[in-house]
Amino acid sequence: MTTDATDATDASDASDAWRRWREHRAATVSAPYGPLALTGTHWLEDCPDGRLPGIPGTWTPDGDGVLLTATGADARTVDGRSLDGDVRLTADRGPASAARVAHGERRLVVLVREGLWGVRDFDPAARTRRVFRGIAATPYDPRWSAPGHFTPYATGRRSVRVPSADGRERGLGLGGELAFELAGREHTLQVSVEGDGSLWAVFADATSGSTSHRFRFLRPAAPDAEGCTAVDFNRALLPPCAFADHFVCPFPPPGNTLEVRIEAGERAAR
Repeated sequence: MTTDATDATDASDASDAWRRWREHRAATVSAPYGPLALTGTHWLEDCPDGRLPGIPGTWTPDGDGVLLTATGADARTVDGRSLDGDVRLTADRGPASAARVAHGERRLVVLVREGLWGVRDFDPAARTRRVFRGIAATPYDPRWSAPGHFTPYATGRRSVRVPSADGRERGLGLGGELAFELAGREHTLQVSVEGDGSLWAVFADATSGSTSHRFRFLRPAAPDAEGCTAVDFNRALLPPCAFADHFVCPFPPPGNTLEVRIEAGERAAR
């Protein structure tokens, strides 16, 4: 097989894998408890009486957890059983569908951010889920995929303060720098390192706010022992806040706004 034929086969395989990834993304986003189902994020500090909008019972911070008080009339269940009294909750770690607290078909997810407790309300009947028509994305183009090299910070993990989609400033943990080349130009992104070793970048580019969302995510695979990984902007992701207003997605940290136009990946929810 000639080199040209091999390259064509590789490109076709990558394009097919991208199409499968797109199908999986659409199914995940539109799932009963996916991002489109989020109807509210309520911070307990904003509700000193413990009463959350549209959510029965009272929710109060209790040290490193939350105390939920409800009666049988509230139709609230915890771990599948009706609650009539008090229960102490910690932050939910799994998907929204596995949240301990339910109210009918809704799932109430307990979360904590920088010591502040909140509750997210996921409702499969949310309007955003009903009207969703898909994710606009640029067709696959191999030119937007390039080798990358990850270099961890010599000082280890560092935290920077960045604005979030809800207007509050929060810490964003970063683990190193991802370098790559596109169209003959060198670029770098400051990235976080996930628990499984994969990378996560919050970035903007010259299309942000015009032909694409104001910022996007990129999730390269875990680097190998030499720090090598692929940087594929065909898989640039819309952040959860592009699907529902109640997420607290971080904005790009300093240095993560690329001057180039990244005409690839997901652009907008439809």
